[in-house]
Order: sequence, then C-alpha cells, then structure tokens
Amino acid sequence: MGERECSLLLVKPLLSLKKTFFYNFFPSKEEEACKLNNTPFVVTRELIEIRDIYPPPKIDLENPWQIKIKITSYEVEAGALLIPYIETFEYILRYWTLDMAKILVNGCGVFVQVWDVTTDNAPKKYEGEHVYLWKLCNDDYALSCIELFNNNRLDVGDEIGLFWDPRSSNFMFKLLYNQRMRLIHL
Repeated sequence: MGERECSLLLVKPLLSLKKTFFYNFFPSKEEEACKLNNTPFVVTRELIEIRDIYPPPKIDLENPWQIKIKITSYEVEAGALLIPYIETFEYILRYWTLDMAKILVNGCGVFVQVWDVTTDNAPKKYEGEHVYLWKLCNDDYALSCIELFNNNRLDVGDEIGLFWDPRSSNFMFKLLYNQRMRLIHL
C-alpha cells in the first residue's frame, strides 16, 4: 500500500445521524385510563436517531461560523448565547451520541468546552462547571459561559460566530462584529 492510500485510511469521514422527535399519537392504555378518570392526556415524544438522506452540513474552513448570533440584552444579562432549536439540531446534536443528546433534551445541562478563536494567535479555552449547554422552556437552547462574555466585553448588537467542531467535540467561538470597534473578523 502506498503512502497516499495509507493517508486516506487515516482520514475518517464525519458521520452523523439526524436527531428528531417521535410523537406517539396512537391511543394507548394510558390515554384510555385518562379518559376514564377525566384527566388530560399529554402526547409524549421521544428523541430518536434517523439516517439522513443528505450528508451532514459541510464546515467551510474559510468561514465555518454556521451559527451567527447578534447579541441581545437578555444574553448579556444571562451570560449565555441563545441557540435556536433548528440550529441546535442541525449543527450540534447531529454530531452527538443519542445518549448525550437525550440528556440535553430531557432538561439536564451538558458541560462543554468552548474555544475562543477571536484572536487567531492566542485562542482561549473555556471549560468547567460554568460552561454548559442547556435547554430552555421554549425548546431553544442556551450556551452559558459568563467568563466568555466578560473577557470579550460582549454587548448588545455585537455579532458572534459559533460552530460545533465534531473532530474535537468542542464549540468554536469568534467575535465577528463589535459595536465599539466595528468589524473584527469574518
């Protein structure tokens, strides 16, 4: 086997499966019991994994910021970045194991690591008990990292870029536009 073939064997494609909710609408014994007892029945849902007919979204290494967020006053006060449901499932959870995704969608926070690469020559890593992703009551998600907000002096109107790097299992963060200093990076 030549050198080229060996190097191709070492490169693993980024595999992912879509995560989606399965809603159980079929009448069950629980639903029938609720009718008999005059109590409301709640349709249940379960997170499942399905094979996607499309490949996972490609990460453009020149401009990898799949999630772009314009900072709001709520985010500044909370020290957390709000990530919409759709973007969480499309760009983050599809690279997680089903077990880890279930922990998150069932309401438990998941500790993560965030690399701030705003300054390319001096990236900063955030990790520990104050850096976690959690589910909000409206099915959106929040990435809490107060130290990241403080160190970058993030304020209302600033724009950040974010993506989940499946190779290192970390969030990558970059300040793209700062109200005080204008355009930072693209």
